[in-house]
Amino acid sequence: MSTTTHGHQFINGSYRVGGGKTVERINPATGESDGSIDYASLADLNDAVNAAAAAFPGWSKLTPGARSDHLLNFARELGARSRELAELETRQCGKTIRMSTEFDVPGTLDNITFFAGAARHLTGLAAGDYAGNSTSMIRREAIGVIGSISPWNYPLQMAAWKILPAIAAGNTIVLKPSELTPGTSLIFAEAAHAAGIPAGVINIVVGAGADIGEALVRHPLVVMSSFTGSTAVGRHIMAMAAETGKRVHLELGGKAPLVVFKDADVEAAAHGAVAGSTINAGQDCTAATRAYVHVSLFDAFTTRVAELMDSMILGDPTDPNTDMGSLISYPHREKITAMVDRARAAGATVLAGGRAPDHPGAFYRPTLITSAAQDSEIVQAEVFGPVLVALPFETEDEAITLANDTPFGLAASAWTRDVNLAMRVAAEIQAGCVWINEHIPIVSEMPHGGYKASGFGKDMSAYSFEEYTNIKHVLISHDTDAHKQWQNTVFRQR
Repeated sequence: MSTTTHGHQFINGSYRVGGGKTVERINPATGESDGSIDYASLADLNDAVNAAAAAFPGWSKLTPGARSDHLLNFARELGARSRELAELETRQCGKTIRMSTEFDVPGTLDNITFFAGAARHLTGLAAGDYAGNSTSMIRREAIGVIGSISPWNYPLQMAAWKILPAIAAGNTIVLKPSELTPGTSLIFAEAAHAAGIPAGVINIVVGAGADIGEALVRHPLVVMSSFTGSTAVGRHIMAMAAETGKRVHLELGGKAPLVVFKDADVEAAAHGAVAGSTINAGQDCTAATRAYVHVSLFDAFTTRVAELMDSMILGDPTDPNTDMGSLISYPHREKITAMVDRARAAGATVLAGGRAPDHPGAFYRPTLITSAAQDSEIVQAEVFGPVLVALPFETEDEAITLANDTPFGLAASAWTRDVNLAMRVAAEIQAGCVWINEHIPIVSEMPHGGYKASGFGKDMSAYSFEEYTNIKHVLISHDTDAHKQWQNTVFRQR
């Protein structure tokens, strides 16, 4: 992550040193300096957008098969750098090497190979005669230059989620990764270019959201803005995009419920709750944050969750035995600490964690909270840390009402052995993903996106192409009569 002569911008197929300020980067797991990062200037951003615009005609006119071949080559090129990617992802994020090696990197590679195949299946409705004496057909066409902004919690995977469906559909892109974690996004773009994807198709600019991010959204050559991050920033981006009528794709915050019904396997639910709430140190918008547990199982569930949380190993994220790494920064830890302290002061009970460990780094213990009010901050607001709040319920209707009682709707899970109950709950919970007897797993073939304040539009899967393509209706008349009957509604034939 240290500053090098090649810089931290990747524009038109090559690195450059940004014309903006240089900022020191801190390794969150050690609290020590990890070099510095150069920021892009507005001139750098303009060059990146112009490069993407220049590359668009050639890239969009390639056959789907040709784009697919490029992506397959890219998967091989990036796969050869798997260890480098995992080590850098751990260093810049503070996440465990197990997480980087077994989740982030393989998930990204799988995404590339999926979109290599999906690029060849950009289909529309079958052609047909819907107007009489004509053939209607659908064309899917790339829309142009995409401006994307990705977060710091999964830098590599989020780069893939933003870039892959866009370029597989024939678009070109300028991605602004988080200025806290740009390293793996840069390697992603570098590897794509090394694999033969033309210069200008993928460009990376690094800088603060308030200047480079906003300029990217407002750039006149950018036809769509895609953003993953907080709901507040997402709404601001939507307002900026509305100034010029840009298309917008938003994947925003979450407050995922984990609902444990009275017939559930408590051991399975407890393990799912701990894994689902502490994944990536809880810095996951789909993380389990609210456990609603039937009163008959509540004590057994919370006791077991507390035991499992207390047994988790925190420490050096490069050690394969470490269960949970650090948070992204000390300021972020202070925010989480303050939220837990306010909950405690309001009468909530902390059954596990609720504090930072006594060693360097931005770590925070896995935390279980009970006795909080449903309308309290700790239940309603996104903490984005390893904090789970457990509350009891008595009836199925109450459980569903509580699960839906936040502004968010990104993900949820329900735990039951009753297939009929599972199907009812899956239909009633307002979320873009509902897991049954599981929490967190994602696959490239299935979409990811939210309801309500969690945004709109889909990442991953073939459904993501809806965001990155225009649908064109082409009607071909094969009526040999020069005077069409419908024209009589406009003027009499003469």
